Amino acid sequence: MTKPLRIFVLADTHDRLPENISILAEGADEIWHLGDVCAEHILDEIRTFGPPLTIVRGNCDSNNDWPLVVDLARDGVKFHLQHIPAERTPENVDVVLHGHTHVPRNEKRAGVLFLNPGCVTRPNCGAAPSVAWLEISGDGKLNWKLKSLC
Repeated sequence: MTKPLRIFVLADTHDRLPENISILAEGADEIWHLGDVCAEHILDEIRTFGPPLTIVRGNCDSNNDWPLVVDLARDGVKFHLQHIPAERTPENVDVVLHGHTHVPRNEKRAGVLFLNPGCVTRPNCGAAPSVAWLEISGDGKLNWKLKSLC
């Protein structure tokens, strides 16, 4: 049995990272940041954790070099990363990961799984600050776990 791919997912850092974020990200094969980084030094710090970093631009980000959308595939699963969730379900994807709402999400809509790790710095609707782990097994099965920062 092959080891699952482990992806550390975060969004909406808004210029700040918790002190223990590098410890929380230990063991990640990849890191995905779903936008609203705001201060680029945040990405510099995340890059020191080691795993490859994928970033999408949020509505509060000013770096136009960052993509608004990233489409990628891992172990046969098609992912669509963007900051603001689409009103329409994208075609030809299995999973949409987004930030923006500052509220965790794990919902299937029109056959597509929508995931949001919540917000690192300013959660909404009574949610605690959070990040998430996405594990993808070799057969494409997903395991999504929220991790509270409180």
